[in-house]
Amino acid sequence: MSRILHATRAWALAAAYPLITHAETPPPSAPADPGPAQSVPAPADGAQELPAINITTKKLDDARNQLLPETGSSAYHFNLSDIESMPLGENTPLNQVLLQAPGVVQDSYGQIHVRGDHGNLQYRINGVIIPEPITGFGQSFDPRFASQVNLLTGALPAEYGYRTAGVVDIQTKGTAFQNGGSVTATAGSNGFAEGALEYAGSSGDWNYFVSSSVLHSNIGIENPTSSRDPLHDTTDQTHDFVYLSRNLDADSRVSLIVGSSLNHFQIPDVPDQTPAYTLAGAQNINSATLNARQDEVNSFQVLTYQASPNDHVDYQVSLFHRYTDVHYEPDAVGDLVFLGNAATILRKTEASGLQADASDRISDTHTLRAGYFFEHERFGANDSSEVFPINAQGLQAGNLPITVEDSAHLYGSTFGFYLQDEWAPVTGLTVNYGTRFDRTDTVTDDQQLSPRLGLVLDLSDTLRLHAGYARYFTPPPTEIIGTTDIEKFAGTSGAVPGDANTSVKAERSNYFDIGLSEQLTREWTVGIDAYYRTVRDLQDEGQFGNALIYSAFNYARGIVNGVELTGTYKNGNLSGYTNLAYSHAVGEDIETGQYNFSAAELAYIANNYVHLDHDQKLSASAGLSYRMGATTLGGDALFGSGLRAGFANTQHLPGYMTINLDAVQHFKTASFGPFDVRLALINLFDRVYEIRDGTGIGVGAPQWGARRGVFVGLTKNL
Repeated sequence: MSRILHATRAWALAAAYPLITHAETPPPSAPADPGPAQSVPAPADGAQELPAINITTKKLDDARNQLLPETGSSAYHFNLSDIESMPLGENTPLNQVLLQAPGVVQDSYGQIHVRGDHGNLQYRINGVIIPEPITGFGQSFDPRFASQVNLLTGALPAEYGYRTAGVVDIQTKGTAFQNGGSVTATAGSNGFAEGALEYAGSSGDWNYFVSSSVLHSNIGIENPTSSRDPLHDTTDQTHDFVYLSRNLDADSRVSLIVGSSLNHFQIPDVPDQTPAYTLAGAQNINSATLNARQDEVNSFQVLTYQASPNDHVDYQVSLFHRYTDVHYEPDAVGDLVFLGNAATILRKTEASGLQADASDRISDTHTLRAGYFFEHERFGANDSSEVFPINAQGLQAGNLPITVEDSAHLYGSTFGFYLQDEWAPVTGLTVNYGTRFDRTDTVTDDQQLSPRLGLVLDLSDTLRLHAGYARYFTPPPTEIIGTTDIEKFAGTSGAVPGDANTSVKAERSNYFDIGLSEQLTREWTVGIDAYYRTVRDLQDEGQFGNALIYSAFNYARGIVNGVELTGTYKNGNLSGYTNLAYSHAVGEDIETGQYNFSAAELAYIANNYVHLDHDQKLSASAGLSYRMGATTLGGDALFGSGLRAGFANTQHLPGYMTINLDAVQHFKTASFGPFDVRLALINLFDRVYEIRDGTGIGVGAPQWGARRGVFVGLTKNL
């Protein structure tokens, strides 16, 4: 029986066992990835299993997978059993699941960085691009609704554009259902409590899946101090997801996806701070009792029609919509006294559009693919700041605040199309070549034609080579384009370091990737992958204000390269993996968003390549899982050599390693029926480590990793 257990969320480090499958490097003799259709939970004890998997549904699932090849890229797959086998089960947040892939680096606020990029991740559900939200503390997507999570990186085929550091494609639990579900209750350290419900079913031509969760914890954001219990750090979160599909006939179906998240966060306090400003009537303000908050709302909808009218043509057309907002409310007195700026910030973005993909197997050796994407977006910023007047010497000129209203609205559109051919000239060789054209019109009006080439070659029965080249075009995300009117803040405590403000540019890069995978034995598969990227107008992001609202800027030039080593092991009930990655990411000459930087920083970076703030030289992960009858034991280790810090990122934080353990026990009782209990121990040795120290380019505040935590979850199948 497949286990569906839950134990904690975003602040806990990721946990063990995914048997990560590399899509392009495993040789033909390696065990095949089961794929999403085979990853659906088995029925609960005593439940009725459907007499057979819906053949139409299975056929259309296979057809959808054919629309999006991975030839030449580096791809890692986590199926449902992989996620459930992690110490935190399906309650492992998505960013922590992805940390189990090589080249993925942990950052604060739940962020991850793939192969030396800041963000630049594209999220898809069933192959459809979901417009990106405004960056916040909370996770937008919950692995609970996933039957499989795929991470693609490297030299991607032509159907992938815009956000190309990594493509996260989530396959939903939307097919081949058995009627039933599960309910889960979880409790743990720091006041953690969560309830979750999943239910799935089929009736005739209809399939459906729903999931919902409610969470409370006293640790919502990383602690800004090394203490075990942060001050004023409570979070309340809800996540809901619905998948509904109907098979119209043997060759077509229509589906609807609806998802939402609502997250409330307190901003944690730092005790014993010294006031930097004087406010009339405010005395003895205690920095340990401030009450700043941030609320985040995300919702998305996708309506899809998919068809396979004959044995060689497949296509899918989707309409999508997404709304997201972030609302920061300051401590009206504390933010003024300690920061000189009490800013109420509201950012909203709404995007809608169309995506179409099609493939035609025109012969045994050629498959043509083409697609189109269009998105229209509206962005609004409504900020109101209380600031103090400042004199020419930079000193406070009065103790009564003044109000600065700063609002902006942007409208923009992005469209692109691609054409490519997958060619198999000889047995054991597949070549995918093509190009895409993209145009964006927001604060930037730009376009590019981007050729792509990828190949996979079986050098022997156990050795496989993949290689690729990609030209990338990355327009700046609308939600992080700076809209602040810096002139309004001149002569106040909210003034920025400079006055130069060149508009952010689209990034252009050349990406080269090559890798080998060898199946050493029936149990062991190992791989090595190397990449090199040259970048013009390299995009980066920084937090330059009070709220977690990031602003984009460009380096004129950038170089990113690295090497990744992977290994997986499977022998009966024992499974494991290990990853080691080296990364080097640097940029030179700040050419946009200069007002966020001091004159000294600008002068130094103008003539020196500097490490990007998210550049981490070494990262590693490893894990084991062993099943003994009704008991499963697991554990993992996560290592990082430290993110950058100091003036112009010339320093880095100390390295760290954390270890997590878990145990899952399946019970069968006459009165209560079957159920599972999970015990998870996070950060076993209570390692105290700092993710950020508040210094470095665009780093807003210090954050420390979670201390030791104990979590217990109980799941009852319905």
